[in-house]
Amino acid sequence: MTFYNRAWQLMMPLLLSACAVGPDYVPPTQSAADHYTAPQETRESASNIALGKPMDAEWWTIFSSVALNNLIQHAVGDNYDLKAARETLSQAEAAVDAQQGSLMPQMSLNALAGRQKYGVALFGPSNFVIPPFTYYEVGPSLSWTPDIFGGGKHQIERQQALAAYQKHELDALYVELTGNVVSQAIQLAAVKSELVTVQGLVESDEKNLDMIQSAVLVGAATQSDILNAQASLAQDRQLIPPLKQQSSLNLHMLSVLLGKAPADWSLTTLRFEELTLPPLLPVALPTTLVHGRPDILAAESGLQAASASLGVAMANQYPALTLTANMLQEALTPSNLFLGAGNAWALLGGISMPLFDGGTLAAEKQEAIHGYQASLAEYRQTVVHAFSQVADALTALANDEDTLKITTLMLQIAQSSLDLTRQSQNAGNSSRLEVETAHRSLIQAQFKCEEAQLQRYLDVVRLFVALGGSPLVANTSQHSKL
Repeated sequence: MTFYNRAWQLMMPLLLSACAVGPDYVPPTQSAADHYTAPQETRESASNIALGKPMDAEWWTIFSSVALNNLIQHAVGDNYDLKAARETLSQAEAAVDAQQGSLMPQMSLNALAGRQKYGVALFGPSNFVIPPFTYYEVGPSLSWTPDIFGGGKHQIERQQALAAYQKHELDALYVELTGNVVSQAIQLAAVKSELVTVQGLVESDEKNLDMIQSAVLVGAATQSDILNAQASLAQDRQLIPPLKQQSSLNLHMLSVLLGKAPADWSLTTLRFEELTLPPLLPVALPTTLVHGRPDILAAESGLQAASASLGVAMANQYPALTLTANMLQEALTPSNLFLGAGNAWALLGGISMPLFDGGTLAAEKQEAIHGYQASLAEYRQTVVHAFSQVADALTALANDEDTLKITTLMLQIAQSSLDLTRQSQNAGNSSRLEVETAHRSLIQAQFKCEEAQLQRYLDVVRLFVALGGSPLVANTSQHSKL
């Protein structure tokens, strides 16, 4: 048996087995918990939470605001970060196509023209001389590297996982964008409403001061009463500049989210008192959250990419086979190309196996193993952090519910007190100053109630963002605008 026959017998099992090495990706185990908050906490969430109820794709519509819906529509269409993320996803998908193409046979067309002169010594003592000549070659070349040990398959898997990672990053950015738009718009509407309330409070303070100054003239009040009234007026006036600044900040941030410079955009009217919430807020179960929240899915895609990288590192430790075929047309003049006498071909097969590399391949495998373990830890931390964010939002809503009940009761008491004081004034038992004081208390209670309602709305947004918002695959009307 010749050397070539023996070599072929050794190579045939290698080619036919196609035994891919490396791990097959297995998704990590998920938490089996059916709640978010700690066992020692007295209650899971506010009374208006529907645990396990599916979320609407356009979750912001729960506020029943057409102006808010329009803001989201413009933001999704014009935000530059979202456009950049979409292009990054397309880039990653193109990289997958490129990697898949590398497993296919590669064909190219080669053309060559050259001039050659052989030395006299080439032909020995015969002193045979070949004069310089020009030669031409043209023809296709075909090469193929079979993916025997699965290195190419794992490279494709890695690129697909990286593309999935970019898809989930796009989803995460979409969730963040919609959450920020809703939060900024609600804050802006609330600040405008609070400004009106505070201005009413200042007007009430000014009336109180005028009446106290008049009372001093007739001896019914003292200079100390004037100072107290002036202090109240100054204290309430100082609330206005921060509210105006906050209004400007919200307006500017909204313009950026909508892809506009502040000078190029104006807000559609959004009234805080028109915002409402449904009786029940849908909240996904923990087992559903891990399959829907974009950052968790992105972390899992990163884990799969790390697993594929380990497969590539393991495959690199095994032999690689390369097959090459060339077909040429050769001639000494261009006119003689493509004639039968110029036909030439070559078939080549080569195999390379690492024998000694100074420990490089083994170190690369260890690097991939540690990379996988790091990605697994990052994935689990992402899941834990997501559960914590949902738990924070749920407990915040429970506390918001209590706060809103208290501030609403305070508002009702202040309104009743004002009504009784006015009745007493009509009966001649209370002064105008007492009525204005009661009115001021009502405005203060209204301000506190608005703050409590704002915090509740913001925590609702925070909850839906923590739950992963609305996936782009479900929200096709918005996704088509990216």
